[in-house]
Amino acid sequence: MITMDDIVRDYHPTLRERSEKIEFPLNEELKNLADEMLEFIINSQNPEIAEEYDLRPGVGLAAPQLNIPKQMMTVHIPSDEEEEPFSLVMVNPRILSHSVKQTALQDGEGCLSIDEVYEGLVPRSKRITVEYYDVDGNKHKERFKGYPAIVIQHEIDHLNGVLFYDHINQDNPFGLSDDLEIFEENL
Repeated sequence: MITMDDIVRDYHPTLRERSEKIEFPLNEELKNLADEMLEFIINSQNPEIAEEYDLRPGVGLAAPQLNIPKQMMTVHIPSDEEEEPFSLVMVNPRILSHSVKQTALQDGEGCLSIDEVYEGLVPRSKRITVEYYDVDGNKHKERFKGYPAIVIQHEIDHLNGVLFYDHINQDNPFGLSDDLEIFEENL
C-alpha cells in the first residue's frame, strides 16, 4: 500500500523531469502500480483510512510523485450532487486541444508532493480534450471540463516536470484577467 512516505517532495529531481512514455502491453509491475496509485487516492479521501495511515487527501497522483518517471497518472473525484464519481488511470496522456477560456480554483491548488503553501490562482484551461491509453492499451479520446479538467491538467503537468506553483503570477498572485473565471470547489 502506498503511503505519504512513498511520495517524493518538492525539490526532488524526478518532479522536474519529463517522464518517459510507457510501452504496451504493460507488465505486471506497471499494472500493480496503477492499481496501487488509484487505491491510494481513494483511501486518502476516506477519513478513517486517511487518519489511520496519516494520508493527506488528494484527487490525483502521477507516477513521478513516487519517483517513477513514467507517463502514468490516476484521478479519483468523488461524487457530488451534479457529477457522478469517476476513477481513471491514464497512460501516456496528452492534451490535444484546450479552450481559450481559463478557470482557476478560488483557493488555489495543493499537491501531495508540496508541503509548503503557495497562495495564488493557478490558471487552467476550462475545457480540454485528452488522448490517453488505459492499462489494457485501449486508446481513448475524451473531453473534460471544470474540476476534472483542472485535476487532469495538474497531473499531466507532473508528467512534464511542471508544478502547479509555476503557473502562479508572481507579481499578482490573485490577479484576474478577462478570460479567467473562478471555479468554486469544496474538496
